[in-house]
Amino acid sequence: MQLRRLPYADPGEPDLRSGPRFLLWLLARRRGGQLAALGWGLLLNLAVTGLPLGVGLAVQAVVDGSGRGLLLAAGLLALLGGALTLGDVMLHRTAVVNWIAAATRVQQLLARKAAELGAALTRRVAAGEVVAVSTADVEKIGWFVEAVSRFAASAVTLVVLCAGLVVYVPELGTVVALAVPVLALAPLPLLPRATRRADEQREKAGRATELATDTVAGLRVLRGIGGEELFLSRYRAVSQEVRRAAVRSARSWALIAAVQVALPGLLLIGVVVYGARLALDGRIAVGELVTVYGAVLLVQHPLRQFEEIAMAYSFSRPSARRAVRVLALARGGAPVAASGASPSGPHSSGPSSSEPSYSQQPPSGPPPPSEPPGGGDRHGGAVPHAGGGPLGGDLRDPVSGVVAPAGRLTALVCGDPDAAGRLAERLGGHPAEPGEGHRSVRLGGVALDGVPLARARAAVLVQDKDPVLLSGTLRELLDVPSSGAVDAGRALEAAHCGDVLDALAQAAPEPGGDPMDTRITERGRSLSGGQRQRLALARSLVADPDVLVLDEPTSAVDAHTEARVAQGVRRLREGRTTVVLTSSPLLLDAADRVVLVHGGAAVAAGTHRELLRTEPRYRAVVSREEEPRPDAGGEKDLVDIEESA
Repeated sequence: MQLRRLPYADPGEPDLRSGPRFLLWLLARRRGGQLAALGWGLLLNLAVTGLPLGVGLAVQAVVDGSGRGLLLAAGLLALLGGALTLGDVMLHRTAVVNWIAAATRVQQLLARKAAELGAALTRRVAAGEVVAVSTADVEKIGWFVEAVSRFAASAVTLVVLCAGLVVYVPELGTVVALAVPVLALAPLPLLPRATRRADEQREKAGRATELATDTVAGLRVLRGIGGEELFLSRYRAVSQEVRRAAVRSARSWALIAAVQVALPGLLLIGVVVYGARLALDGRIAVGELVTVYGAVLLVQHPLRQFEEIAMAYSFSRPSARRAVRVLALARGGAPVAASGASPSGPHSSGPSSSEPSYSQQPPSGPPPPSEPPGGGDRHGGAVPHAGGGPLGGDLRDPVSGVVAPAGRLTALVCGDPDAAGRLAERLGGHPAEPGEGHRSVRLGGVALDGVPLARARAAVLVQDKDPVLLSGTLRELLDVPSSGAVDAGRALEAAHCGDVLDALAQAAPEPGGDPMDTRITERGRSLSGGQRQRLALARSLVADPDVLVLDEPTSAVDAHTEARVAQGVRRLREGRTTVVLTSSPLLLDAADRVVLVHGGAAVAAGTHRELLRTEPRYRAVVSREEEPRPDAGGEKDLVDIEESA
C-alpha cells in the first residue's frame, strides 16, 4: 500500500465489542500489509541467523585448508548480506506503512464519530480524554498493529533456527531447541505486574492531560479570578503522581529486559562450555561449534520481539479500550450495536438522563395552533423522504409547535438558554440526544430524521452559541461547502467584520498584507469574543443553506454593531429561511415573525412590537425582568421598553 492512498475513502465499520476485538479488526483490515511485513521479516531474520552458518563454514574451510570451501562460504555470506540489506529496508518500509495506515484508520473513525456527535461528544467524554485518544492512543494502537508481523516473523525464525541446529549439530542443537522456548516464555510471569503498572501510569497521565486541557481552555477565566496558582499546584501534584507511576512501570519493564538479556547469556555460556568439550572429544568440528555459538548469540534479536509485542499489547489494549469507548457513542445517548454497526436511527435509544427534553415538561392546555395536523407519524417516528429532490418549505417542530415559514426571518425567544440550545439542535434534525417522546422536525412536510444525516445537514445548518474557529487563514476558514451564491466579501460585510479585517491586516506578516491570508490562532484566541462570533456568522452565511439556524449569534457584540449585523443578515438572507434564537430587542425587531417559547412550547407569535404590547411573559424575557403580576400596571414600563428597543 502506498501512503499517497491515504486517507481511506471509507475507514469501515469497526468491531466495538471490546478493545482486543477492535485491535483484531484493525489487523484484519491490514492483512496484505501484515503478510508483506511477515515475508520481509522472515527474509531479514533468516539472513541474520544464517550468518553464523557462513562464518562456521569459512572457519572449517580454513582448518581443512580448503580453498573451494572458503570460496563457497564467502559467496554464502555475500548472498546473506544482500538478503539482510533488502529485508531490513523493506521490512522497515512496510512496518511504517502498517503503523501509519492503522493510525490513520483510527483517526478517521474518531473524526467521523466527532462529526456525527458534534457538541454532544464533549458532553459525554472529557475533552482531555478525546485529545489523548486521538494522539497518544492512536500511536500506541498503530505500534501494536505494526509489531504483530515482526513478532510473527521472529517466532517462525526461532522455530526454523532450532530445527536447523538440531539437524546440523544434533548434540548442541537439541540443547538450544529445549532452551529457546524457556527463554521466550520466561518473562510471562512478570507481565501482569508490568501491565498493571503501565495501566496505572496511563490512567494518571490521562487525568493530567484532562486537567491541563481544561486549564488551558479556561485560562482567561482563571486569570480573571486569580486561580492560576491553584490550578498550577493541582497540575504539579498530578504530574508528580504520573512521574512516580512512570518510574514504577519502568522498573517492571527494565526487569523484563534484564531477564531477556541474562538468560540468553547463560545459555551462551552453557553452549560454549558444552560445545568445547564436544570439540575436544572430536564429536563435533570446530566450524560447527562456531556456527552454534553465532546462532545462540544472534538469537537474542528475535527474542527481543517477544518483549516488544508484550509491551505493545499492554500499552495498546487500554488505548484501544478508550478508543472503543469513544467510538461506541451514538446519537441518542446509547452505545452502538456490539457488532460495530451504526445505530438504525435516533429513535432506537431511550431518553437521555443528562439533558431532559421539552417533552419531559409538557405544557398544560391544548397544543399550539401552529403545529400542523399529522406533523409526525403516530409514534413520533421519522417518515423517510420519498425521492431525492431538494428539501424545502416551512420548518416545523411538532414537539414545541414552532413554525418557521419558508423564506422568512423568524426569531425564537426562550427564557432558558439551555432549552434554546436544545431547541436549536432539534431544529437541525438528527439530534444527538433526543429526549423521551421525541418527534422529528419537518422541513416542507419531510421528517429530517428520516433523511440521511449529510443531506439534512446540507439543508439545515445550525450554528450553536459557542462556534469553534479552526486554526488557519481567514480564507481557509471561509472555504466551506456552499451554494456559491454568497461570496466571502458579502458575508463579511453582512456580519460587520470590518474591524476584524483591519486587525488581521495589522497582524499580517508583511505590512499591507491581505487579511484573508492572515492566520487565525486555534479557536480564534487572538480575537475578542465578539469578533469570533461575527467570523463564525460570516462562515455560516457563506455556506448559504436553505435553512440557517443561529443560536445567540450576537451575544458578545455591542449594541451598535449588533444593529448593523441584524440588518446585514436580514438583507443577505432575503428570501431564505432563517431562524434566530435570541432575546436581543435589536435582532427581534428585525425579524419578520417572533415566536415565544415558554415551558417547551410555542405560546405566542407575532412581531416584536406586538408581543411587547400583548404578552407579559415576552416582556419579562426581553427586558430581563421578573414577570409582572396580573394586577400590576405596566403601561409606563411598556413605553420604556419600546423606547430602548
